[in-house]
Amino acid sequence: MIEISDSPVLAGAVNGKIAFADMIRRLPQTQAQPQPLFLDFSGIDVATASYLRESVFALKDYLRARNSSYYPVVANALSEVWDEVSVIASAKNDVIVACEVGDSDDVQNIELIGNLDPKQQMTFEMVLKFGEVDANFLMKNFGDAERTKNTTAWNNRLANLAARGVVREHSRGRSKFYTPVVTEKSNGN
Repeated sequence: MIEISDSPVLAGAVNGKIAFADMIRRLPQTQAQPQPLFLDFSGIDVATASYLRESVFALKDYLRARNSSYYPVVANALSEVWDEVSVIASAKNDVIVACEVGDSDDVQNIELIGNLDPKQQMTFEMVLKFGEVDANFLMKNFGDAERTKNTTAWNNRLANLAARGVVREHSRGRSKFYTPVVTEKSNGN
């Protein structure tokens, strides 16, 4: 983000729109395998809600509307920036994946900024925990405990998470499987 803005302060809707256009220009033209697109906030001291709405969330909406293989992830945001991202996520009733990425591309502390309803949050956590799930797996393993005895409810939760860009969906035969947008990894160990 510092490369796009040349400043540790990201402010204003107009500057956010300029950053959005720059981010779109920087995306590779060829479709890649589904992958996280880390929006690295290292070195950013302040990011206003209006800037984030017109850049980060506009990019997220743009990529999801086009079924892009890129999934925006907020990385290395200070608590002040995190708070502003949270303001926009709440106002839009949206969520975005956030994490910390180290110098060796270590990914840690994966969280969501924004709120999901409790059942969607639990489903998101199961996707993170198991790495890959489908509705049948969740129903068989957690249907009784959750009093959800059909795959439709699980399918709806998973599809909603995919539509929000916080999990990835892929087909294998007639089944749809869901994986995390990003997983914790440490290249140093």
